[in-house]
Amino acid sequence: METVVWSRPEHERAGTPLLVMLHGYGRDESRMVKLFESLPSGFSCAALRGPKEIGDGHGWFLLDYFLTHDFADVISSTNAVFSWIESVKAQHSSVSLFGYSQGMAMATTLLRLRPGQFRAVVGLSGFVLENELLAMSESFEARPPFFWGRDRDDLVINDAATEHTEAWLHEHTQLTARTYPGMGHSISAAELVDVSAFLRHYVLRPDGRTQDAT
Repeated sequence: METVVWSRPEHERAGTPLLVMLHGYGRDESRMVKLFESLPSGFSCAALRGPKEIGDGHGWFLLDYFLTHDFADVISSTNAVFSWIESVKAQHSSVSLFGYSQGMAMATTLLRLRPGQFRAVVGLSGFVLENELLAMSESFEARPPFFWGRDRDDLVINDAATEHTEAWLHEHTQLTARTYPGMGHSISAAELVDVSAFLRHYVLRPDGRTQDAT
């Protein structure tokens, strides 16, 4: 990845759990950087910039109003993220994913292709891609912990995408689902409190070896 912003300097990352953060459509890594202080300090958070130029921002693959996607774009971006993760994961005790909006579609695509690689996944105000080729490639030996946060009245993610996302998450993950009325297509402070509790439980304290510094 050409642009990555970290929550801590390189000399402080060894042995920490990595949280890979994926922004939404037409945004950039700065949206995720703003969340660093609201997440557990035990993580090394890495905010990645999507490779596609979308207006004045960036994205992971092209989308239209109906969330239609080009599968070649999806796989190209997915492979780029996998390559970056491979280049850094040896430094870390585990790898987890955090995706907002289109970033949730990316996070779940990464999870579908290599489910054993990730400790936990957070998806906020986003969706799971409805794609036959991805569905055919799935092979889950266990249900990974997944936090799904949204506003039921989010007008950006259409009903069909939400229904597919809900069904897929219930089938394949150990799901923690929360809704936040009035939040819209956004991320709220209350949601981040719940996300932090989820990450502490499933990543920082699963075996007692890694504890949050806060």
